[in-house]
Amino acid sequence: MSVWQKYVFLTPISLSAVLWISGCAETKLSQCQRLITLVDQGNSLIEKDKGYQVTTSSQLAKDLDNVTKSLKKTNFEDPKLVEFQNKFTKIFATLNQQIAKASKALGATKAAKPSLDGRIKIQKAREEIDTHLTAAKSTGKSFDTLFTQLNDYCNVPENTTQQ
Repeated sequence: MSVWQKYVFLTPISLSAVLWISGCAETKLSQCQRLITLVDQGNSLIEKDKGYQVTTSSQLAKDLDNVTKSLKKTNFEDPKLVEFQNKFTKIFATLNQQIAKASKALGATKAAKPSLDGRIKIQKAREEIDTHLTAAKSTGKSFDTLFTQLNDYCNVPENTTQQ
């Protein structure tokens, strides 16, 4: 086999290997889809009225903690998506804390005795619940804004990504 024939034979194999390896690199779109899927899982957990019962709000806090952990351990190559990932991780961690605290205060109302002292505890717990749920609502607005930004970023074609 001549040198020319070797190159003719090896070139397609080398080209195929390069294309295969570069084809394994994850695109911006596929990374966006992975991040949006994780964020949607967390968002779907938060339903109206789910925070008003001790057991469901306690479970919601645990579920949000699991979403936070999943977000933390997922790797993204796109630096902008890493930034989004970090912000969503903070939002879900904050929601988790706010809902867990509201759940604890809600539990205190259930345990209060029918007495003056019990009524004082219930009033204090209600104030705590309102405080934490108001904070959660504010965090939810931050989530909505960030999710819109993520969608805007992901809808820009890869060749013309915004800086």
